[in-house]
This record gives sequence, structure tokens and C-alpha cells, in this order.
Amino acid sequence: MKAIITAAGYASRLWPLTKDIPKPLIEVKGKPIVEHILNRISEIPDVNEVFIVTNAKFYPLFEDWLLEARAAAGVPVKLVNDGTTSNDDRLGQVGDIHLVMEREKITDGLLVVAGDNLFNFSLLPAYNAFLRQQGILNPLYESKSYRAARESGSVVIDDETGEFLEFMEKSPTPKSTLISLGIYFFPKSKLQLIKKYVEEKNNPDKMGFFLMWLMQHEKILGHVYTEKWFDIGWIEALETARKEFEP
Repeated sequence: MKAIITAAGYASRLWPLTKDIPKPLIEVKGKPIVEHILNRISEIPDVNEVFIVTNAKFYPLFEDWLLEARAAAGVPVKLVNDGTTSNDDRLGQVGDIHLVMEREKITDGLLVVAGDNLFNFSLLPAYNAFLRQQGILNPLYESKSYRAARESGSVVIDDETGEFLEFMEKSPTPKSTLISLGIYFFPKSKLQLIKKYVEEKNNPDKMGFFLMWLMQHEKILGHVYTEKWFDIGWIEALETARKEFEP
């Protein structure tokens, strides 16, 4: 299995903090966010390579970080430069995933983790559920807050099977407090759906758009976590993460 960490965004909501540093390299509890993500990914025994896709603006900073972090990563790590320099020419998260798949000729099962994910739980329970189901799986966070659900992609699932019944991208009236996390498991037999989505010229910016499209073509499964997940979208949320995150 391969893993992709998407880290090519420009984090405009955290400006000016992210003017000269990408969000995944912001430190929480003594390490950059991306390093905490790598630690979680390395717990999964089948992952034999991790690709971190970033942009041309911040690529040198990731190179400097990886010189120090590679030895402790626990799994081979490769940087991929998507060639963009600003929000105006960004490829979008789905576009970046497709770029890495094509450039690195990925045909294995795939784990995708957004580079600003910070969470107090192991990925192993979701991974084990993925192995049992052998379908596309998106871990979910039980926020217990409709306010939080309005700011994220919220999901209604079948209580017995865990299958997605409805996905809403930042709905003003969410039907659930379950939030879709930026973590996705794909079996190798379903990778062509990512390529199909991009080649059909669908919106490559957000995974939420892709999930809504995907539900028309394929079953999506959820795995619910109740341990803390942090949405580091603004300064106050970052400060909360620095207090409450448990490495």
C-alpha cells in the first residue's frame, strides 16, 4: 500500500502565519503537523512508501525538514512538487492526488491523508475495517456539534453497515454531527475512479466534491472515531490543538 499526504495548499485562513510556512510544517507539541501524520501512517504495516505532495513555493522548506525527519519516519518518504505557486494556479486536493498517482505510477492500495490532519487516535482500527470491507473507506469524527458540522463535510451513514447515505459539504442545515475527516482508504481496484473524476473535468479542488460524485458510482464506508480531531483552520483552533493534542 502507498500513502499520499496532500500538503500543497496555501492555508489562506491562517494568514499571515502561513505567509512563509505551510500549515503542515507548523509545529504542535514539538513537531510539525506532517511529522505527527507520518507517525500515524507508519503504524500501518502494509504502507511501504509515503509521497508528500507540496507546491513550488514551499517545496524547499519541505526538503529542509525531510533532511532531518527522514531517518525517524519509519517508512520511505518522497516529496512531489506540483509546480504551483499560489491559490490562483493550485491543482486542488484531488488534482494533486491524481498527479502523484500518474507521476509515480501508483497501482497499489492507497491511503490519502490531508496534511493538516491532527488527531488523538490510531489509524489502525480504520485500516482493519478497510481490510474487512475491501471498499473505499472514509474515517469520520463524531463531533456532537451541528455548528462544527456546518463548517465541514457532514455524513449520514447506515447504522448497521456504515455505508454513506448522504454527504453534505458545509451545509447550513446538516442532518448529522458526523464529520468527514481528510483520510481516505482506496483498494487498488477503485483507483481508476480518481482518474475518471479528474479526466471528466470535475472540480478537483476539494475532496468533498469528489465524495459527492463518488457516491453516484460506488459505495463509501465510514469508520467512526470519538477521540479528538482538530480542525486547524484558524489561529484559535491551532492554539487549542497545541493544548489538547496527544502525540
